[in-house]
Parts: sequence; structure tokens; C-alpha cells
Amino acid sequence: MSPRRLSIRARLTAAFVAALAVVLALAGLFVYLRTGSELSGAIDDGLEVRAADLAALVAAGGPDSQELTGTLFEGEEGFSEILTTDGRVVASTLGDGAGTALDPATLAQATQGAARLDGVEVPGLDGDARILAEPANSPGGDTFVVVAGASTGDRGEALAGIAGAFLVGAPLALALAGMLGYLLATRALAPVESLRRRADAITLERSGERLPLPEAEDELHRLAETLNAMLDRIEASLERERVFVADASHELRTPLAILRAELELARRPERTPDELRAALASASEEVDRLSRLAEDLLVIARADQGRLPIKREPVALSELLTRVSRRFAQRARDAGRTISIEAEPGARANVDVIRVEQALGNLIDNALRHGAGEVRLTASRRDGLVRIEVSDGGPGFAAGFDAEAFERFSRADEGRTGGGAGLGLAIVKAIADAHGGRASVVRPDGTGATVRVELPLDGTATEPHEGQSARASVPRR
Repeated sequence: MSPRRLSIRARLTAAFVAALAVVLALAGLFVYLRTGSELSGAIDDGLEVRAADLAALVAAGGPDSQELTGTLFEGEEGFSEILTTDGRVVASTLGDGAGTALDPATLAQATQGAARLDGVEVPGLDGDARILAEPANSPGGDTFVVVAGASTGDRGEALAGIAGAFLVGAPLALALAGMLGYLLATRALAPVESLRRRADAITLERSGERLPLPEAEDELHRLAETLNAMLDRIEASLERERVFVADASHELRTPLAILRAELELARRPERTPDELRAALASASEEVDRLSRLAEDLLVIARADQGRLPIKREPVALSELLTRVSRRFAQRARDAGRTISIEAEPGARANVDVIRVEQALGNLIDNALRHGAGEVRLTASRRDGLVRIEVSDGGPGFAAGFDAEAFERFSRADEGRTGGGAGLGLAIVKAIADAHGGRASVVRPDGTGATVRVELPLDGTATEPHEGQSARASVPRR
């Protein structure tokens, strides 16, 4: 079965069993090698004692001594030999005609010092032999080689027993560990299953439902907290979207109703030409209002989706302010008001000219619509930012309205009768955010309202590269 089709429980159990198998294999190998080393060491210790005894007998009486030959009997578990340096057997427990157990190379090495052999087949012994050969001197000054050998059959049987025990016990241990691991995985994943069932039951129709938090303060607890926070954000976003759609519908309903009424009145046969022209003019104004509202909604939607395009180009601040103010000059004169400009000489900025003009146009429109007195446009540079402010001498923003000023469809109570959809400042903030800047309300010392827009001079704020979309964060209700 493909690993992708296995449940997490099965994969955790398989991983646990695999890890245990590796541990058991390493433990078995360690025990096997350690036991083999200990048994080999014990055999070597016995061989050294026996070789020392043989060398002492040679040194005491010589190879023809009756005492010497009487101590060579070993049986099936070992053997002893005394050899001349040329390989002639002086005495041996292997029997007459058996010859020596040493090969010529080992015999030559044994005349100079201790020599060891392992895994040698020796007739009459149970299993292979482990051999120690050493030189020994007789009282007459002759050099002999004493040989002590021991069977390794017991060591082999012990190691085979250990290997067999692991081969039999390891599968049983792995089977038990697999069942235990499955039970533990089931118990450990029970909170995950609870989270899954609750998540499957959460719907948009029932708001406020959240995932249960496990009692243990562990990774699952933090995961549930993170998912609940995500659900909070999603629910808040959906609620804002519902409010946005409701507010947009409300704003669209009024001009559409007026437009329909004017068109129905225009169709009446008793209307005079002057009344018909007035109706068409009113309908045209409502169409313009609908067009502006649709454009504003499009800007807000693009900003929400992070696709508000920003195309930067260098521009002189004084030229930018002058160009925007000219569009509202006639409207200001008709209202008996003036627009003044104050820009830092030679100041330039790298901004999206069209978007910044749109933002400034919204601010001037608000100042002419809801403010009073002179409308002042100022621009300066400070700390790598270009600061543009639009001020007027009217009553200013209502107390406590600063926090809501840049939210979509947000208007002070006294401004709701002055026209507009309440999207102007939201668009200003969207454009400022798309540039990596910010927009804020400034409380002047005297009366009036001042809105400040701060944008990076060189466009190095956190923003996508040229050709990519800039993500704007627009406050919502």
C-alpha cells in the first residue's frame, strides 16, 4: 500500500516499530560482540596461565622431565604441546603422530615472542581452537616453544544462543511494540480527531463556533488556538464583506431611485422642454455619481485583493499640487472660497502621479464639501518621506471620529447630508498604503480639519518591485 494511503496512526506505528527494530538490532549486535569479546578474553586469560605453567615446567626440568609430560593431558576442551624451534614435537596431548597445530610462520613468530591463532581446526577438539604459543628456555639454555590451545565450541554455542534469542524475541517484541504503539498513537491523535469532527461541523451559517482546545498545553493546543484565530479572522473578514455589500447596495439604491424617477417623469407627455432638460440634467448628475461610486468601489476592491497597481515616476511636488488645485479652482470660486498651495522649493518625489492626484482630489473635494474657508495644500520632505497635507477652516472632524475616518462608507453624522458615499478617505488610505506610506488625521491648534498623507520619497518602502501589484491594507467596518 502506498504510504500516502496510510493513516497518520498507521504511519506513526510503523515509524515506532521501525525505530524499535533499529534499536533492537543495534542492541543485539552490541550484546553479541560484547559477549564474544568477553568470552574470547576469558579464553585468552586461561591460555596465558597454562602457557606460563608450561614455560615454568620447561625452565624447571627440561622437556624430558616426567613432571612435564605428566601435566600435558587436556582432553576435548584443550591441548598442550612443547616444540623445538624447528617444529619437532617434544610432548603433546594430541597423541602420537598428530604433529603440531602450528604452521611454520606462526612457529617462527613464536620463537621470538607470543603468537596467537584463532579458528584453527585441531583433531580431537570440540570445535575450532584458539591457540597461544610462546618461547620457553630450558635449564640447559635451549629454546623451546610451548603451545596452549583451547576449544572455542562453548563460545560459539553461547553466541549462537544469543543470536537465536534475538531472532526469536525481537519479532515478538516488535509485534507487542506495534500494538502498543498503535494504541498510544490512537490515544495521542484523539484530540486531532476531535478537532477534525468539530471543523467538519463548522459552517458559515453558525457563527462563533470554534475548535475545542486540548487540555494539554502542547503543540495540538497551540494548533487549535492558531486555527481558532484564523477562524476569527475569516469570520471578521466575511462580516466586513457583508457590511461592505450592504453599504454599497445602500449607496447605489439612492442614485438609481432618483435616476429612475427622473426618467419616468421625462416620459410623461405633459412635460415642458425646460422640465425635460432639468430632468435629463438631474439624471446625468446621478449617472456621474454612479460612475464615481463604481470607480471608487473598484479601487477599494483592488486594494483588498492586493492588486492596486502603482506605477512610480518622478514629479515635482509644486507641479503636482498645482495640477490638482486647478481642477477645483472654478468650484472653489463658485463657493466663494480659495485654494492655496505651499510646496518646498525643488522638492520632488517618486510616486504614482495619477493615484496621488486621485487621493488629493478626494481630500480637496471633502474640504470643499464639508469644510469652510481657505483650502490649503502643503508639501514638504522629512526623514525620507514626502508629507502632503490638505487643510480647511471648517468645523473639522467630530470628536472621536478620527479612528473611523478612513473606514469605507464612514461619515460623521453631520456630514451624511452633504453628499458623497463615504469612500473618499478610504481610497486615500488605500493609495497611501499601496505606496508603503500612511494617511492620518491631524488635529490643528485652531479650528478646521487637516488630513496628512506621507509617502516614501524614493519608493523604497516595503512594496513589490516594478511591474508587480502593491498590496494595500484598507480599514473596513
